[in-house]
Amino acid sequence: MVDLSFLKKFTKDDPKKMKRYISLYLDVTPKTFEEMQRNLKNGDWEQLRINAHSLKPQADFMGIASLKEELIKIEEAVKLNNVDVLEKLLNESHSISRQSENILKGMLDQF
Repeated sequence: MVDLSFLKKFTKDDPKKMKRYISLYLDVTPKTFEEMQRNLKNGDWEQLRINAHSLKPQADFMGIASLKEELIKIEEAVKLNNVDVLEKLLNESHSISRQSENILKGMLDQF
């Protein structure tokens, strides 16, 4: 679920840098999902799309391909005005995010 290969290359396998990037991800991602839940509740589809878009590179950076795929689906659903599927997609992406956060928290202890 989490593949830190890119992060390892990017940081030249520097544990201190890796820890900083993982910590930043763990700080920002839950807040973004809270915002996305508000967007969904308020019917603010465009802001939901923007928030999903902003998380994609972060998911990519952490090697969480399944999360990136779900975020793309959210973006596409908004673009196609297919709002009926947004709650399901958001719940799926949030579930993947929480699972990956637990994995990443465990990895932080290894640095």
